[in-house]
Amino acid sequence: MKILIADDNDQIVETISDYLELEGNIVDCAYQGESALKLIKDNYYDVIIMDIMMPKLDGISTVAKIRNELFCGAPILFLTAKDTLDDKIAAFKAGGDDYLLKPFAMEELSLRIKALANRGQRKDIGLLSYADIQINNQTDEVRREDHIIKLNRTQLKILKLLVQHAPNVVTRQQIIETIWGEESPCSDALRSHIYGLRNAIDKGFSESRLETVHGQGYRIKAA
Repeated sequence: MKILIADDNDQIVETISDYLELEGNIVDCAYQGESALKLIKDNYYDVIIMDIMMPKLDGISTVAKIRNELFCGAPILFLTAKDTLDDKIAAFKAGGDDYLLKPFAMEELSLRIKALANRGQRKDIGLLSYADIQINNQTDEVRREDHIIKLNRTQLKILKLLVQHAPNVVTRQQIIETIWGEESPCSDALRSHIYGLRNAIDKGFSESRLETVHGQGYRIKAA
């Protein structure tokens, strides 16, 4: 089993690394979040152990990047002294799979690592979905049920934004600022892209997913 430890405490890293290597594991070490990201880009890990309080890039932000930018599905165990409910909620929302407080028993850490490794890589990383619409962020493939939906780049960006916020309404201004930034398009450009997006995702289906909320904006609805 190959394991990455990301923690800025040299003593903790050395202690865990020695113990896990004696159990026959291969261990890489990173002492801050940015170093962890570089290692993950170039290596496959069965389990990642992540501290929260690290310099430059904290553990929560690091895990969010691991999941949302690197699309790494390795199980992640947060190993930290931060013990509030808010800390735990933030860790799991970022993409963590387990949470163990310091100080800890090495035997328990080992058991939790083995349990995470037995689960295998997560299959939900890099997928955006709502109702029967699914977007693969790695390949940009869009599906509604079993049908592949062909979209242009702007339509895809709009759909991602709508799915991320579903079922809430996304205003016209939010869409314009996200897609075009300061280079606002002509008044009919957004309407044209919405028309094309609606035709693409709703064609052949009895139920429409893309709804115009007059005076507010647009949303993806489940029913």
